[in-house]
Amino acid sequence: PPPLLEPLFPPQPGASPGFAERVRQHKVRLEWVRAEPAGLRGAVRVLNLAYEKAVSVRYTLNRWASCAEVPAAYQPAGPADGLTDRFAFFLPLGAAAAEATLEFAVRYRVAGAEYWDNNEGANYRLRGRQRIPPAAGPPQDPDSTAWIHFI
Repeated sequence: PPPLLEPLFPPQPGASPGFAERVRQHKVRLEWVRAEPAGLRGAVRVLNLAYEKAVSVRYTLNRWASCAEVPAAYQPAGPADGLTDRFAFFLPLGAAAAEATLEFAVRYRVAGAEYWDNNEGANYRLRGRQRIPPAAGPPQDPDSTAWIHFI
């Protein structure tokens, strides 16, 4: 069975009160994440400071002994507020995350500056654990609960 990543933070920060204000204040904020069998999918909201911008997600499965970084893709059908843009990302993890803790932070580069969202210094952390298959009981006769009716 595929691994299950359990967020150790609210998985939809974008749904919390004051999210738009936090984006304005910090320039970049994680909007949501969703664990999938092959990895982690999510979205980031950034303040639209310039036309050219780059958003990426840096992550590790071994407490930063090594890390990888993936670019996030601009989502043209983004927020209609005119002040922010949305970027989507996918971290390809597969079975590697089954027993590990995934940590990540979001980087936003724009107009010669760099901004980070690292969950207020704690990084975004998800605990990996293997899904437990359903318990196998004794085989049951499919007809054991059937009624037999003779006319």
